[in-house]
Amino acid sequence: MTLRVAVQMDPLHSINITGDSSFALMLSAQERGHEIYHYDVGSLSLDEDDRLIAHAVPVTVQQVAGDHYKAGEKRRLDLGRDIDVVLMRQDPPFDMGYITATHLLERIEGETLVVNNPRSVRNAPEKVMVLDYRRFMPPTLVTRSVEEVRTFQKKHGAIVIKPIHGNGGKAIFRVSEEGENLGALFEVFNQTWPEPHMVQAFLPEVAKGDKRIVLVDGEIAGAINRRPGEGEFRSNLAVGGYAEKTELTETEREICAALGPELKRLGLIFVGIDVIGGKWLTEINVTSPTGIVAIDRFNGTDTAGMIWDAIEARL
Repeated sequence: MTLRVAVQMDPLHSINITGDSSFALMLSAQERGHEIYHYDVGSLSLDEDDRLIAHAVPVTVQQVAGDHYKAGEKRRLDLGRDIDVVLMRQDPPFDMGYITATHLLERIEGETLVVNNPRSVRNAPEKVMVLDYRRFMPPTLVTRSVEEVRTFQKKHGAIVIKPIHGNGGKAIFRVSEEGENLGALFEVFNQTWPEPHMVQAFLPEVAKGDKRIVLVDGEIAGAINRRPGEGEFRSNLAVGGYAEKTELTETEREICAALGPELKRLGLIFVGIDVIGGKWLTEINVTSPTGIVAIDRFNGTDTAGMIWDAIEARL
């Protein structure tokens, strides 16, 4: 099966190929003989005939830093007729531009497979979908009210405050149980983001790592443990954390078993979940999950191949 694949992602020249999951997916697709096109989400147009158009370039990729891709001449593609699979892989922020792109991609449903399903992505922001699984979560509050936060903190002690549509570990703050600077910090949050914010009880277990578990079409593909860098409590690789080999706990497998069938039903083929302390589910990442390169390096697996197997099976 030879597929025509369009990858909607950030500029190729800007990626770090040593750990980029989108690049790993492109390499795997190329090895299978699929045609690959790259386009920026800003090039999407819905024309007067209700056809979704992207201005894309055909690309070939190779595992050579600094010379990792070659692009051909730009083409006008009808994503419903000229393409078999669209990989929606641009990084957040999950803003109105991102949401609008999901509405546009939804219009080619029935013609072209979009991974992950755009409707499901739109309805499942990382820190919102997870609220359906509170039995696995640490104590969590979603609010813009500093009074509610103070009440929550009196009960739980030290807390963590996050933008509800943030990503990559950015703008996550730990506030001590004394609550120093809480009022000023929450003022900044309310001035910066119009949405409510996520507040959670601080989990000291994060010092031992934050596990990224990847599920492919609802099944466990592998995991890594991400430890905070020196002087940090955040373990995201994007903010200086580092990865190490890991195994799943019984509770983590229970979490995956609870999520798996629903992820599969929603067309969320490539998902990364974050678990702290072997038992606390904190996020379900569906917009542009990462981690498969490190997982494969530690485990000798081929997660990108598993994802393409799942895509081809759906076709």
